[in-house]
Amino acid sequence: MAEDRPVTVAIVEDHPVVVDGVTTWITADPETRAEVVASGDDLDAVLAGPGGDADVILLDLHLGDTVVTDRVAELCTAGRRVVVYSAMDDPETILSVLDAGASAFLSKHEARGHCVDTIVAVATDRPYVTPSVAGALLADERAPHLSAQERTALLLWFQSMSKASVARRMGLSEATVRQYIDRARVKYAKQGRPAPTKTALLARAIEDGLIRADEIHEYRSHATRGE
Repeated sequence: MAEDRPVTVAIVEDHPVVVDGVTTWITADPETRAEVVASGDDLDAVLAGPGGDADVILLDLHLGDTVVTDRVAELCTAGRRVVVYSAMDDPETILSVLDAGASAFLSKHEARGHCVDTIVAVATDRPYVTPSVAGALLADERAPHLSAQERTALLLWFQSMSKASVARRMGLSEATVRQYIDRARVKYAKQGRPAPTKTALLARAIEDGLIRADEIHEYRSHATRGE
């Protein structure tokens, strides 16, 4: 996004008092340079209006009688930056929306500062780990596991593709690709097996059978292959 304009936010939430509160938080400090451009309790309606061009979608998972967890992957695959903002803050839910590609998770129990800082960080493609996400990662006892999207992103990246090229190939934002790679590193660091470099991460992935060595070969562009 351009540095000379405010961060724009669309809030998808079914409680007006929450919308009003978050809007106040966002606009209270002019130094945050953020503004709410759309809000409502219907995701598709918000996206059909000005919210469709917002830098960040702040999404409640529970809208009326419907839980919209399954829409997170759809939005992220379309290249949207999604911050899930929910009272459904158990570790399983947090990890599932992060696996689906959400840029961040905010619990409704977390303070104003985390809300505003997370939105601005996500809009500018900077990492921000909220206390709820940190707790979920620490509580995650699963063996290292890559979602299908994470595995594809890593495999393409290992094949000498830049993160920007991986994003174009997968139809994702570059920020989402970086998040997939960083999330894999977090999983290994949590197990005491850090992988701070591409080579180390590749070695870990091969060691654990997540990626086969024979899958790694130098990337050749579509243009090179005449496709």
